[in-house]
Amino acid sequence: MTESAPENGVARVSWTRWLLVLPFIAILWVPFYNGVDPKLWSIPLFYWYQLLWVLLCAAIVGIVYRAEHKPS
Repeated sequence: MTESAPENGVARVSWTRWLLVLPFIAILWVPFYNGVDPKLWSIPLFYWYQLLWVLLCAAIVGIVYRAEHKPS
């Protein structure tokens, strides 16, 4: 399905798409998680933080998809 563009030619972006910016910032801000402590089950922060964001990204993309593709 394609949405028709408004008359002024600017497509309206859903507010939920702004949620996609969160993982982008969280993963690119390396000094925030560039360390060893706190460890989670003896896994350093540097590794478990990135793996956590893999799950969070999937959840965020799912939320955005559901919000934009509501059943008719």
